[in-house]
Amino acid sequence: MKRDDSSENRLANEPDSAADPGWKPRLEELAKRQQTARGMGGRAKLEKQRAHGRLDARARVERLLDAESFVEIGALAGGLTEPDAKATPADALVAGFGRIDGRPVLVGSEDFTVMGGSIGPAAAVKRYRLTQLAAQERVPLVMLLEGGGHRMTNTLRSHGRSPNDLQGLAELSGRVPTVCVVMGPSAGHGALTAPLMDFVIMVEGASLFSAGPPLVAAALGEKVEKEELGGAQVHVAQSGVAHNRAPDDPAGLDRAREYLSYFPSNAWQSAPRRDGPDTGERQIDEILALVPVDSRRPYKMRRLLELLVDEHRILEIQPEYGASLITAIARLGGQSVAILANDPSVRAGAVDSAAAEKGSRFLEIVGGFHLPVVFLADNPGVLAGTAAERAGALRQAARLFAAQHRLRSPKISVTLRKAYGFGSSIMAMNPFDDQTLSLAFPGVALGAMPARGGSEVAKAGAELRAQLEDAESEASYRIASTLGFDDVIDPRELRNALLRGLELASAREQGDRAPIAHTGALP
Repeated sequence: MKRDDSSENRLANEPDSAADPGWKPRLEELAKRQQTARGMGGRAKLEKQRAHGRLDARARVERLLDAESFVEIGALAGGLTEPDAKATPADALVAGFGRIDGRPVLVGSEDFTVMGGSIGPAAAVKRYRLTQLAAQERVPLVMLLEGGGHRMTNTLRSHGRSPNDLQGLAELSGRVPTVCVVMGPSAGHGALTAPLMDFVIMVEGASLFSAGPPLVAAALGEKVEKEELGGAQVHVAQSGVAHNRAPDDPAGLDRAREYLSYFPSNAWQSAPRRDGPDTGERQIDEILALVPVDSRRPYKMRRLLELLVDEHRILEIQPEYGASLITAIARLGGQSVAILANDPSVRAGAVDSAAAEKGSRFLEIVGGFHLPVVFLADNPGVLAGTAAERAGALRQAARLFAAQHRLRSPKISVTLRKAYGFGSSIMAMNPFDDQTLSLAFPGVALGAMPARGGSEVAKAGAELRAQLEDAESEASYRIASTLGFDDVIDPRELRNALLRGLELASAREQGDRAPIAHTGALP
């Protein structure tokens, strides 16, 4: 296990003059095996990898981690152990540990230049070893995927019962952050790594599938290209299996580093603070021009979030899936926070099945690591219609409601303009639901449904219609009068109100931390 090649060469080639001469052949043999592991699939295959604009497995690890921090484990896995055996350097998986922003992390990187990055017996053990170490040492795990799943020749070699990395990944959930970057074609067992991890990034040109195009053609007679079968457009924008896309390898690795910067190393800790020039209070004067008073007019919620957070920087999770609900991580006052916000520019902010599914999983992840959650409600409720019903919007909305109800980290709920029916409950507006603060802008519209549409459904007369519309316009003050809202705030004070709410909850940061345990199934 070496961090520095020069020290390794000194050990192998320059033993001390007083050393036992018997060490020299042993050290030479060690150096030979280590050199074979570092050589990966050979110069020709490495050059082909680079010609396609992709980093090799070791270069990816070096780019992901802080400079000169990588320490490899299992480099000799897959080495020559039998006279007629063929070497598989590191058994097609570069693995070890290093640092990201000075904090320890574990990493595994599939090596496509060695047998297509397939998983041999030694690599299978190494993958599980990574999950064991992540659980034992309580550090994050990052997996970099580009491989063909289990090696076909594995069936020719006997092996006993043993645990596998998928079991290990399931055990890590809610204990340490896990990140997956899909950097090429990934199939079978390797591809199953992705949906078991917290955050999945797909590099353009990468693909995920349970079986690749040749097997699909053989089994189903369906001829399809890799990206059409399981590319980023499929899994980032349509299936929701992956969260974000990146244009190339360096961008994907940088995104993994950014994501981890918002999280603690494990569920027994709090997220690190990042103080800077924009951590104090300030008014958001632009909000009055950005957010129209008429709740039927759209605006860009992402722009509001940028104005709201420290240094105007957010990391949005799954921006292309369930787009009427924004899930993002940012900093407020130097503290990591999660944000759940309706986007009125997409179907008026109505919550469909995909949005609710995205939101509930997001809350389970961030809640597991104690991040405070800010809810910004501006929606007409759960999406209606035959397509929404057939897609299970009601069940997914119920799941989102249960996920926010289960949160044990600080919750701050702000209703911006409207939140009708169940659309208010899933955005944490219910009283007595453990909110740190529940706030509203003046003039918010609430109720079972919009007063105008509800009056038409009920065939209300002009007098009753006027009363319903007046009650709707006074909703924020009426509810605040009975402490349904803790306060009605000037929109320009939104950031300051959130900072004060986080300060109120700051004592929780000093308490003991532990993984969150739940009983019972979500809807």
